[in-house]
Amino acid sequence: MIEDWRNGGFGIYIHWPFCEAKCPYCDFNSHVARFIDHAEWQAAYLEEIEKAAIETHGRVVSSIFFGGGTPSLMEPRVVGAIIDKIQSLWPLANNVEITLEANPSSVEATRFAAFKEAGVNRVSMGIQALNDIDLKRLGRLHTVSEAVAAFDIARNTFDRVSFDLIYGRQDQTLSDWEAELRQALSLSLDHLSLYQLTIEPDTAFGARYDTGKLQGLPDEGLGADMFTLTREVCSDAGMPAYEVSNHAKTDAQSRHNLIYWRYGDYLGIGPGAHGRVTNESGRWATQGPSNPNQWLKGKRSLPRTQLSKSDQAAEFLLMGMRLSEGVEIRRFEHLAGQSLTPYKIDELSALGLISLIDGRIVTTEQGVTVLNGVLRTLLAD
Repeated sequence: MIEDWRNGGFGIYIHWPFCEAKCPYCDFNSHVARFIDHAEWQAAYLEEIEKAAIETHGRVVSSIFFGGGTPSLMEPRVVGAIIDKIQSLWPLANNVEITLEANPSSVEATRFAAFKEAGVNRVSMGIQALNDIDLKRLGRLHTVSEAVAAFDIARNTFDRVSFDLIYGRQDQTLSDWEAELRQALSLSLDHLSLYQLTIEPDTAFGARYDTGKLQGLPDEGLGADMFTLTREVCSDAGMPAYEVSNHAKTDAQSRHNLIYWRYGDYLGIGPGAHGRVTNESGRWATQGPSNPNQWLKGKRSLPRTQLSKSDQAAEFLLMGMRLSEGVEIRRFEHLAGQSLTPYKIDELSALGLISLIDGRIVTTEQGVTVLNGVLRTLLAD
């Protein structure tokens, strides 16, 4: 069991819980704070990282990911201190990927050089829309021109830059989305994360939707057309989907996210951060308390949960079937302690929803559009 995580690798996630403003669609653990003591937060992160290193000593770190929240609001010296601490406690892979999520305001863009000096080598920008009206609807604080300017600075600073867009927005047509997507692809980037807007509970959008005040959302048919168009346009542009919502040029995939999808191990450092850690007694799910002040004051670990064989097998499928490479059947059977039911594979294959390729189950283009149904069938008792 202890060796299975090597199939996916080992990474470290650092959660920064603060934003300038809370976006109405966001259900992440993010908060707005008037004052942040960066020195205090740095000390807390370093202390937590030292504790986590005891259990994972000697592992090679393939990636470090600063997520949030808005990590580009962190002082670069804090980012640098965290990277230096990690490097002092674990060996880093020769091609280690160190990603920082950023919002494209012009003020933050001036900090990119300092983040590079601190050790960051990849930036993921939350642009979300290339339309000023929709940016306001989404609660974003930047304009399209500011986003493009910040992206140009990032592209000239870092070798690898990705950005996110949300589609299926209010009153957005299929042709609107195609034009916006082609504009994004024209910006000479190597990775795009493209998400359909989902209305989550306990968000501002969720409250508006429940009271009938969120109008103009696409129906199921238009949403499906947007998803299909996204895959076709990106593939034609040389950035095929390697995961349901992520597109990249050759060798430009997010190495950190691949650790999640390939079911590797990762440490979650920071308020509310999730982790998966394997040791001699099994694989464990970890999580820190979501309240930033509680985490900062030293109450940093909730009781960890040991994952059963069936839990691990389910997580492996739920994550891995999102990838265009699919999942290895032998690895599933090793995790589950039993074989997949042959008739389920035969049924899904006959429907054209999966393919068997070199011992792997791969979701077809048709299957990706009904992935939840495919997973329900594979995981059913």
